[in-house]
Amino acid sequence: MGTPFQARVIPAPVQYPENEPYLAAAREGRLLLRHCAICNSPHWYPRPICPFCGADDTQWIDASGRGTVYTLSVTRKAGPVPYAIAYVTLDEGVTMLTNIVDCDLDTVRIGDAVELVFKAAEGGQPVPMFRPV
Repeated sequence: MGTPFQARVIPAPVQYPENEPYLAAAREGRLLLRHCAICNSPHWYPRPICPFCGADDTQWIDASGRGTVYTLSVTRKAGPVPYAIAYVTLDEGVTMLTNIVDCDLDTVRIGDAVELVFKAAEGGQPVPMFRPV
């Protein structure tokens, strides 16, 4: 018997002036990353200062929404419903902490291809998650 995905309540992201473009894009169904114009590196978590070279010349870029499961854990006893927490490496090269959804959680494996989906947090703000392709 598998562990089917069940929706769960997740806290709404905190909104700051710096992350408003990211949240607005999520409401449009798009995932944004930050990209450094100096060292040409994308980075996650999006922040205005490049974590690689310290430059403040960063721009928002659209992510493809495709990636690969780097690692994951199915959490069965931490709340009212089981969920899969995972690191997903996007095709752009960044790795983000996220959830795997819309599948039997016991079938997901490291190396699986995944695609972006958005799930509503408290208050309705969409947050990025991933499902197997």
